[in-house]
Amino acid sequence: MALLPNYSGYTLEAGIDEAGRGCLAGPVVAAAVILPPDYSHSLLNDSKQLSHKQRLQVRVDIVRDAVAWAIGEASPAEIDQVNILQATYLAMHRAIAGLAREPEYLIVDGNRFKVYEALRHTCIVKGDGKYLSIAAASVLAKTHRDEMMCALAKEHGAYGWERNAGYPTKEHRNSIAQYGATQYHRQSFRLLSEEQLPLFPTKES
Repeated sequence: MALLPNYSGYTLEAGIDEAGRGCLAGPVVAAAVILPPDYSHSLLNDSKQLSHKQRLQVRVDIVRDAVAWAIGEASPAEIDQVNILQATYLAMHRAIAGLAREPEYLIVDGNRFKVYEALRHTCIVKGDGKYLSIAAASVLAKTHRDEMMCALAKEHGAYGWERNAGYPTKEHRNSIAQYGATQYHRQSFRLLSEEQLPLFPTKES
């Protein structure tokens, strides 16, 4: 099914999406994208439906064609301080604030959003597979975050971030168990599986 160019009817409608909510390490990243009202793209889709090569190709087109786009981040420390949901809102708000054009309306992937400066918005479940601007935001957020994690992997090569992007893979958790957590890990998350947690003697033993 072809993705739709607009939800609200407003010309400056921004699509919002995030990447990295479920990761054990690294920031949560959000993107905001305003596309031309009549925009179309044969390949643009939810970033999870595209290959790595396709995402990079589409990103070039989005950056070139968008009326405005911006990236926002919330750090692991901020995630630990305010929780992942609030940190996701923070990253989204920073992305919206970074737009060169003020949006008239926001369409947000998912089912929850914290109001930003009284801008009208609609949350759309699986919106990155329905609307072009949200799909564009998903591509920008994911490619930006993946590149960040590849850069961080050069500092901490044991965790495979260039492959797992900080997600809770077996490889990643095994490395945490072996080498411990870094400053980029989210201390408020369960970093180890139950099988990897150390066993402490009980008072009865």
